[in-house]
Amino acid sequence: MILTVVSKVDSIVQFLTVLIIFVIVLGATWLTTRFVAGFQKGKMQGGNFEVIDSFRISQNKYMELIRIGNRYLAIAVCKDTVTVLTELSEDEVIRLESSPADASMQFEEFFKKAKSLVKGTNRKAADEHEEDK
Repeated sequence: MILTVVSKVDSIVQFLTVLIIFVIVLGATWLTTRFVAGFQKGKMQGGNFEVIDSFRISQNKYMELIRIGNRYLAIAVCKDTVTVLTELSEDEVIRLESSPADASMQFEEFFKKAKSLVKGTNRKAADEHEEDK
């Protein structure tokens, strides 16, 4: 009888220990990801190179419009090669108001929308269930 109580307590302690370790690892991963993303973002913003637009032609072939200094180039990017197609003047380049990085939805906003969709789906299922009664 005493062994089963000790065994249950030991199991609970082991579970809590594993849970705490999991939360610590998850937090360390989150902090590392934020640090690396911030470092990369800062490194890419102040440079002379900028990808203006990218178009996927096939699985490993892209056409890109890039800015290098004050010059705009259209390039073809393949698996093993990069080919300059043409140089464009600044007047020929149509820039969007917001860059793709700015236009992309922040994860928090995406998560809230997904959460509201799931809640809406659950409400619909609950309403349908009540209508069946």
